[in-house]
Amino acid sequence: MTALDEIVHLADVPLDLQIELDRKTMTVRDVLKWETGSVIRLHRSAGENIDILVGGTQIGSGEIVIIEETVGVRITDFVEED
Repeated sequence: MTALDEIVHLADVPLDLQIELDRKTMTVRDVLKWETGSVIRLHRSAGENIDILVGGTQIGSGEIVIIEETVGVRITDFVEED
């Protein structure tokens, strides 16, 4: 029996997945100017590496990709446990 076979009963347990594209500091004045359709410029761009976290713990890395008009993450690596 493989490790995957042993935990298959957990396959439908929801996980809190977090992928943080960037952080930005703004003033309250700037936030109050936001309207539907406002764009917040970030310093990250397609191809840059980002962390993938589950429950606040990094489990892997990925890179930002643009697919048509959608932003996504291509998984590039998983964290190896020692």
